[in-house]
Amino acid sequence: MDVDIYGHVNNVQYLSFFDTAVNGWYVANGLLDPVNSSEIFLVVETGCHYFSELTFPNEVSAGLKIEKLGGSSVVFRIGLFSGDANETAAHGRFVHVQVDRNSRRPVTISHQKRSILTSLMA
Repeated sequence: MDVDIYGHVNNVQYLSFFDTAVNGWYVANGLLDPVNSSEIFLVVETGCHYFSELTFPNEVSAGLKIEKLGGSSVVFRIGLFSGDANETAAHGRFVHVQVDRNSRRPVTISHQKRSILTSLMA
C-alpha cells in the first residue's frame, strides 16, 4: 500500500511519517500517553514539500524541530531522510493544538511540557 504505481512511496504516506515521528517523540519524552493522557495533541494544519523520492525498502528517518511554541499550539518542522542520505527527501510542517481529551477544547501547555518542547527549538 505504501508504494504507488510509479514505484516510489506514495505522497500520502509522508504525512503518516510526520505523525509517527512527532507522536513518537511526545511519547518518548513523557509528553503523551496515547491511552490515558487527559490532554492530547490534534493536528490542525499540515503540509509537505517534496525534493526526492522515498523508495521501498529503504529505511526512512525523521528530524524534528519546533518552529513556534504558542499558548496551546506547537509548530513542527520535519525532515524526512531516505536510507543514509544527508539531504532531506521532504520537508513537512505539522501544527498541533493541545486539547482536553473529552471536550476537544484548547488547553494551555504546562510549564513542564513547555520546557521539554523548547529543547527542539532552533
